[in-house]
Amino acid sequence: MNTQLENIEKIWPSINSIFSVPHSENEYNALVATLDNLIDEVGNNQNHKLAPVMETIGNLIENYEDQNYKLAEASPIDALKYLMKEQGLNQADLKEIGSQGVVSEILTGKRKLNIEQIKKISNRFNVSPLVFI
Repeated sequence: MNTQLENIEKIWPSINSIFSVPHSENEYNALVATLDNLIDEVGNNQNHKLAPVMETIGNLIENYEDQNYKLAEASPIDALKYLMKEQGLNQADLKEIGSQGVVSEILTGKRKLNIEQIKKISNRFNVSPLVFI
């Protein structure tokens, strides 16, 4: 076994829950929580040392969702509108992401959601942040 594999074998027990393909809702939810923490740490900084980790975990989550949540392709705004409708919410109910004017601009596509807004609405609706990216 080469040195790289030996090193991986040594550290794998401490990181396998983060880098393994999720096979249950609990494993999936744990990965989403980890991604939330990474978003807080990394933000939009693509040069951050943990950015590749965030990307990898995002891919694991996306693959799980593709296999387990067969939804039609929707834009982040369509997803937000759907979730608002499902919960009977209007623009004024989303104060955590901004004023009613800001929410209106987001819903009409004039403004994009930022990382903080994505985190807040993904927590509010209990969905993966990837829904809004």
